Amino acid sequence: AQLVESGGGLVQPGGSLRLSCAASGFTFSSYAMSWYRQAPGKERELVAFISISGGTTWYADSVKGRFTISRDNAKNMAYLQMNSLKAEDTAVYYCKAYRPPEMYWGQGTQVTVSS
Repeated sequence: AQLVESGGGLVQPGGSLRLSCAASGFTFSSYAMSWYRQAPGKERELVAFISISGGTTWYADSVKGRFTISRDNAKNMAYLQMNSLKAEDTAVYYCKAYRPPEMYWGQGTQVTVSS
């Protein structure tokens, strides 16, 4: 099983990025997907969640209204659209696939918001 994130980079405050998470080696459509982030010196935190069907989503208060999580089960992909980015969004972003008791993590992609 493998998750590979992409789409990170350097962006100015107020800008946008779209992160992608490509899944392989497991039945993607049977797993809930989440995005986490970890800033330097801080614990990893949950940013967004999407259910198996995509019908249920959840966002941390800090990103609500700015970030959108989505998935394409036909393509084995999950996404995180990030708009109105702020300096405090700077972190390594990870996707996670979860179907108890199984859990898979990607290697992370760096997002840096700076002018």
